[in-house]
Amino acid sequence: MTLSTVIRGVRPYNEEPVDVVVKGGVIAEVVKAGSGAGRVVDASGLIALPGFVDLHTHLREPGREDAETIETGSQAAALGGFTAVFAMANTSPVADTAGVVEQVWHLGQQTGLVDVFPVGAVTVGLEGAHLAELGAMATSVAQVRMFSDDGKCVHDAAIMRRALEYVKAFDGVIAQHAQEPRLTVDAQMNEGLLSGQLGLAGWPSVAEESIVARDVLLAEHVDSRLHVCHVSTAGSVDIIRWAKSKGIKVTAEVTPHHLLLTEDLVASYDPVYKVNPPLRTGADIAALRAALADGTIDALATDHAPHPHEDKDCEWAAAAFGMLGLQTAFSIAVLTMIESGLLDWRALADRMSVRPARIGHAIGHGQGLVVGAPANICLVDPDAFWVAEPSSFASKSRNSPYAGMTLPGRVVHVYKAGKATVVDGGLAC
Repeated sequence: MTLSTVIRGVRPYNEEPVDVVVKGGVIAEVVKAGSGAGRVVDASGLIALPGFVDLHTHLREPGREDAETIETGSQAAALGGFTAVFAMANTSPVADTAGVVEQVWHLGQQTGLVDVFPVGAVTVGLEGAHLAELGAMATSVAQVRMFSDDGKCVHDAAIMRRALEYVKAFDGVIAQHAQEPRLTVDAQMNEGLLSGQLGLAGWPSVAEESIVARDVLLAEHVDSRLHVCHVSTAGSVDIIRWAKSKGIKVTAEVTPHHLLLTEDLVASYDPVYKVNPPLRTGADIAALRAALADGTIDALATDHAPHPHEDKDCEWAAAAFGMLGLQTAFSIAVLTMIESGLLDWRALADRMSVRPARIGHAIGHGQGLVVGAPANICLVDPDAFWVAEPSSFASKSRNSPYAGMTLPGRVVHVYKAGKATVVDGGLAC
């Protein structure tokens, strides 16, 4: 007989306390607080949210296990409140065949802490010249539905059109890294007055916006699904808002760091702030927060990009682009969106779980805290504060821009399909 677990006195979405009864991997009952029967987990004072889903994670395996592995990335994800992540294709070898995505999928299954959904490459070797095996990846055991050359832009309009047409057959989505390469040659930071003062090659907003504009028109032309990765400019927000008003099938994500950190931090020349797309202006941040609040931007996605010490602890020009994000994403969301009043807890769950799961076809995720749904649950303490210490993170890398910051909101317990993966803020034994 399967024993029920009673999550006692928890507040779903910060609403009235209830008992959430979990049995057989699903939410069996939601009843009056104190009335549930089974093994009790005291959750008084905690908020229940559906397990988070990250549309944009770099797990590095295969090929760069010195930076991250599927196991360590899964540990970081679970500790951050995630129950599913989408693993980007820019591995070595590139995830552009059924064989590689199945390897990633199997390693995720073996680890078991989160569901790892492989993202397939759009083009062979991320080279932008020939379409990868989209159909074979879609029909593999991994059932890939999201494809991206993230790290590089699918800059050829004809290739992008063909990719959008191809994935219609299985309701796939092309996730675009919007960066016109000819406008960003040797670019190092946001283009503006500060880049001139610092002597760093500028990265203009139009390099992103021109690709977003082109691709929403292509998506409209072929009636296919486009997802825009890591939106970073106010201009991109305007284009996406217009496209949605026209009924174009476009979705978008924003990273936690683009909701909080500005280009001013680059003045330190600390490579921890070097990221692609670059940190932008305060006006861009305001536009991104407003867009996430009103739903123009659908999802918060980490773009978790681990790098070994030697790739970041060097001069700015030689440093790799990217930041860690999995263990801090929830707290940055609380800081920027909850404490500002831009989102309530139910809306935050929508942006971190429901919509991402829908966009990527994350089977078993994003259904919310309803009876019959898989018990993918994150319990958080909204009143707790913690200090971000990268040396204690589960990731193999340490390139976090939040080192030493006191952050609000703490992930306390996480359940994946009813099984505890995180207990009292640490990995379950």
